[in-house]
Amino acid sequence: MTLLELVVWLVIGFTGYQFWRVRGISERSNSFLKQYCDTHGLQLLSVARSKTRFSFKYGKPDWQSTFVFEFSSNGEDRYSGEVEMIGLRVIRTEVPPYKM
Repeated sequence: MTLLELVVWLVIGFTGYQFWRVRGISERSNSFLKQYCDTHGLQLLSVARSKTRFSFKYGKPDWQSTFVFEFSSNGEDRYSGEVEMIGLRVIRTEVPPYKM
């Protein structure tokens, strides 16, 4: 095995690891939003990642992701909120005023 082959395998492994890391962050946001909506008596309609970038906040390199989600409070109206995460930690949740 040459040095070039070793580097190629390391790059492939690192790319695969980062793919699964971002996938895990998406699953964590989905479970957080389900819990958030259950706690506040809301119905979660959809979740989508709107932005992901590499960040060095809090002294550790990790993915900073923003998710947009739609929810309903009475089953008829639809509202959009936003969740920001760094790694698996939720940093900010924004929800507009909604009808009870």
